Amino acid sequence: MINALRRGTVPQNGLDVLAVGFDRFQSTMDDELEVLSSGGAVFKAVRGEYGSGKTFFARWLGERAKRRGMAVAEVQISETETPLHRLETVYRRICESLQTAEFPPSALRPVLDAWLFGLEQEAGEAADAVLERRLASVSRTTPAFAAALRAYRCALHGGDVSTAEGLVAWLGGQPHVSTSVRRGAGVRGDLDHFGAFGFLQGLLTVLRDSGHPGLLLVLDEVETLQRARSDVRDKALNALRQLIDEVDSGRFPGLYLLITGTPAFFEGTQGVQRLTPLAQRLATDFKTDARFDNPRAVQVRLPGFTEDSLREVGTRVRDLFAGDAGNSTRISQVVDERYIGDLASAMAGRLGGQVGIAPRLFLKKLVGEVLDRVDQFPDFDPRVDYALTVAATEMTAVERNAASADEVSLDLP
Repeated sequence: MINALRRGTVPQNGLDVLAVGFDRFQSTMDDELEVLSSGGAVFKAVRGEYGSGKTFFARWLGERAKRRGMAVAEVQISETETPLHRLETVYRRICESLQTAEFPPSALRPVLDAWLFGLEQEAGEAADAVLERRLASVSRTTPAFAAALRAYRCALHGGDVSTAEGLVAWLGGQPHVSTSVRRGAGVRGDLDHFGAFGFLQGLLTVLRDSGHPGLLLVLDEVETLQRARSDVRDKALNALRQLIDEVDSGRFPGLYLLITGTPAFFEGTQGVQRLTPLAQRLATDFKTDARFDNPRAVQVRLPGFTEDSLREVGTRVRDLFAGDAGNSTRISQVVDERYIGDLASAMAGRLGGQVGIAPRLFLKKLVGEVLDRVDQFPDFDPRVDYALTVAATEMTAVERNAASADEVSLDLP
């Protein structure tokens, strides 16, 4: 986690340490994850300005899901690489990013192998009959997925590694799988838009039967749809509406679908409001005081960082760093709460007072330019020897827009 903060990226684990302000969501999110265990499905939209921590929130929820044995997939929506209206591409990205507590991305093959192992252990000589019973629902909706699973099992039993690998690729929605592999399994062509829902159903079945009660699917940066061509945007919005309806209909037992976007995406004329049925499904009242936001609503807003919460997360990171450092006492004394507060205020000032977008750079500077030096150099005093400098090249576009100049040095008091 410290290494990720040093690079200015969202850590992949240990996020509870950084989850300042999420207490209001914790109970509800845990209850919603529990719904998956009983075969239910959930849809949730998270809104926040650029840099407000939407990706962090999604990964924090992902950690909680994995602790419950669930699988997680995070898909970045992009007009060119992962357009939302091309559901076959979205499904492929799901399989590429699939992870569990035991296996990093892509965990598709380990999940398939665990599914087959459990099948053989449970059924013994009756494995064929149990296999058909488990695949019955998949066969009704997506017979090709079930056929490929049968062929994958046969390829493994026969020691045909290349065929097995080809079938895993095909089950993961990868294009251009060899004709011989597909012919041997009795399937045709590549996955298309209309087959993607069926493949997602099949994946959820395999996950459940291999000991994973659900899948948290994060569609991140959905607001990029606003920059797409109008025809592409409209098709994508309709695909999102269709996904939500399928979740509500019970087609995807065990699926938690989470989307993230900016307020402009949910409220603006180039986003959700372009499609009235979608706008109706996502409508949520945010006119009341944020203290009374309903975490059970279909759409929730992130509270955003204040200087107090920035100081709190800085102190948590300082304590985490000190726990692994050679001289933890010195780190706590030199980088005390007052200094952390001064650094937080200086960083917020550097970004035009927009505290909500300051956490990434603040923690990057705190770890890489202050804590590391205090740990390595006994005579380093950040109040004397360090001045906060932020270059345009290390800022995101949102951070650059907030800053008043390309490079400013701020001497801390």
